[in-house]
Amino acid sequence: MPDITVAQQSAAEVEADVVAVFAAKGGDGAVKLGADALALAAPLDVDLAAELAAIRFEGNLAAVARIPTRGRAAAGLLLVVGLGPADKVTLETLRRGAGAAARNATKDATLAVVVPGDLPAEGGAAERAQAVAEGAGLGAYAFTAYRTKANDLPSLTGVVVLAGDGLDAEKVQQGVAAGAAVVRATSLTRDLVNTPPQDKRPPALADRVAQLAGEAGLGVRVLDEAALAEGGFGGIIGVGRGSSAPPRLVELTYEPEGATGHVVLVGKGITFDSGGLSLKPSASMNTMKSDMSGAAAVVGTMSALRELGVTVKVTGLLALAENMPSGEATRVSDVLTHRGGTTVEVMNTDAEGRLVLADALAYGAESAPDAMIDVATLTGAQIVALGQRIAGLMGNDDALVDEIRTAATAAGEQVWHLPLPPEYDEHLKSEVADLRNIGRPMQAGTLVAGLYLQRFVGDVPWAHLDIAGPAFSEDGDGWYTPKGATGMGVRTLVRLLQSRSAP
Repeated sequence: MPDITVAQQSAAEVEADVVAVFAAKGGDGAVKLGADALALAAPLDVDLAAELAAIRFEGNLAAVARIPTRGRAAAGLLLVVGLGPADKVTLETLRRGAGAAARNATKDATLAVVVPGDLPAEGGAAERAQAVAEGAGLGAYAFTAYRTKANDLPSLTGVVVLAGDGLDAEKVQQGVAAGAAVVRATSLTRDLVNTPPQDKRPPALADRVAQLAGEAGLGVRVLDEAALAEGGFGGIIGVGRGSSAPPRLVELTYEPEGATGHVVLVGKGITFDSGGLSLKPSASMNTMKSDMSGAAAVVGTMSALRELGVTVKVTGLLALAENMPSGEATRVSDVLTHRGGTTVEVMNTDAEGRLVLADALAYGAESAPDAMIDVATLTGAQIVALGQRIAGLMGNDDALVDEIRTAATAAGEQVWHLPLPPEYDEHLKSEVADLRNIGRPMQAGTLVAGLYLQRFVGDVPWAHLDIAGPAFSEDGDGWYTPKGATGMGVRTLVRLLQSRSAP
């Protein structure tokens, strides 16, 4: 990711290759230029409104007009970025506009972005600056570790954020610092998910996470296959049995002095999902390196806690396994024993996520935290119900669910609250064990999976985010989401933990 910094210069004087300002769409259809855009137009000696009208720029969201400065500003190129209807400009549209600026800047350039002082209808200087930093930083993301040529990907070398008209410079600095931390956390999550599966098999991924934990000031404990067997983690062991790379449970700990509560985050970490003996069709495996997106989101979130000054104790549990077919793999109708003693009849080995999560949730509940949240690419039914952009949200505690919805809205991530109807519990009934791991075909698959997980949380306030769709994008967008891993969940979890840290 590019360096994200703050500069005190004006937009005309800032040392950058490209400078971006924002505009909106007026009620009469004409472009509404912000004060910052008009202030920059003066030294450029250009009628900016006329220039934009000539190229039919209307201020639609993420539309970008490219105007050369002809040597009248330090930057050689001016980008005017649309934010959509002026009466509907929000922090999220500002985030999207900043992402569009990053994706439209010239290659190998430094981009300066002016935080608008007059266009959004919400948020103070810090909130607007954070939205700009997040949008530009995430829009500049590219995963190039395995490419010999990356000419078609964003390649910004730096993002410089400027305080717009009337904004407090100190508040802007605070917002940019917070935004940069979130970008680093989200980019780390994207990197982990985008990494090919041969380079993140459970033992290797556990080692990588342990290294990252040390860098972030986190405690770390790794349970190998022997420790998992001794601890009764039958679900994790059962899923990982078919692979030559054994499973792991990684426990991360963030415990600031005087911690003001305890939250447990649980992440599904299937490093590659072939479906096991219930083998997926080949085309359905194309994105299965992303089946550890929940675990990656927990790692990314926890990597930012110290930098953001979170005062809550946070435990992260990553249930890592590779779901493969072999002579040692769990068979359909085998019975596994979860942490705590609950038995499950495995009727589909491709419903493996709930098996590893159940063990981790049961273990997390033993510490009686104030809240427990799991994040998982859990069900294809979530994609059928909510598509590629909206995560399913379930839970046993309305206050916690509302807290997550509020955090997600502030972060610009979309979630939708789904029910956990007790009458569907019978779908999990087994004739030979306490539970079966799938419900009835084509009936409420996401809800039944949530009900399965609920069995393992006890009385702990708990919520479940099913990110099967929004964790990985095969199309990307024109804002700040690239093709590939999105980092879904990081911004929401960070916001929630920050809100719990507020005095």
